[in-house]
Amino acid sequence: MASSNNTQSTEDYARIEQAILFLEKNFRRQPNLSEIAGSINLSEYHFQRMFTRWAGISPKRFLQFLTLEYAKELLAESNNLLDVTYETGLSSPGRLHDLFVTCEAITPGEYKAQGSGLTISYGFHASPFGESLLAMTDRGITALSFVQAGHPRQALAELQSTWPQAIFREDPVQTGSIVEQIFAPGPNQANGTSLKLYLKGTNFQLKVWQALLQIPAGTVVSYDTVAHLIGQPGAARAIGRAVAMNPIGFLIPCHRVIRKVGAIGDYHWGPARKKAIIGWEAARRHNQVAPTAMPARWQAAPA
Repeated sequence: MASSNNTQSTEDYARIEQAILFLEKNFRRQPNLSEIAGSINLSEYHFQRMFTRWAGISPKRFLQFLTLEYAKELLAESNNLLDVTYETGLSSPGRLHDLFVTCEAITPGEYKAQGSGLTISYGFHASPFGESLLAMTDRGITALSFVQAGHPRQALAELQSTWPQAIFREDPVQTGSIVEQIFAPGPNQANGTSLKLYLKGTNFQLKVWQALLQIPAGTVVSYDTVAHLIGQPGAARAIGRAVAMNPIGFLIPCHRVIRKVGAIGDYHWGPARKKAIIGWEAARRHNQVAPTAMPARWQAAPA
């Protein structure tokens, strides 16, 4: 079962997403705090309190992390940060803890079987970014997505279409313990934890997702940078398609890839959610609170 902290965060996030959408439509006017709060039917005091509880910083500070100028600063930093990441094997030099993520790709035969004979357990859970859907097999996590517009059946149908021959079993007790690890609120709760991912994708997609696992939390890179990381500098468009097909949100941090001009851009689970995650991670980076999702090692797909 998801923690009470995450349940509260989910309730807060619903309002915060509305505020972000309001800002997207009205940013040219630079609305003040009172107007933003009024757009979601809260007083300025209650909005400030709710936002700070969720993000750990004030709304004004959070919005600074979503500006074009800040995004460009992060892009300028990204090459050096990635060098450090590859050299140390950590998500950032100052991390307090890591969730170690190992990955296993399905075999060509398993890919062709479309999940035949596979049992996938799933559950819906609260998260800091709204209701989430986690799915897993005995070989690892197969999906982590976010429910959009209150339509859990749509999220489940999308998952089932990826594994059309699999047996699906709702088991929120089993998946809930994993969600707790992924979105653990404290800096020490995930210490020493290892999560395993069970991935279905083409060789190119797997290569891109591997590169995403190296992007430090609280930072962003461009699609061109990811293309260079996989040794295909002219493949930015193909990178974009592979990023969009990422089945395991947050853990494989596709939200940390933005356009090279600094625009945050689209996201499978909505651009407002992408901005929320980027800002949330940036706040923790600046407050020296380690976000939870970071990868360490990659296992090659079986021959």
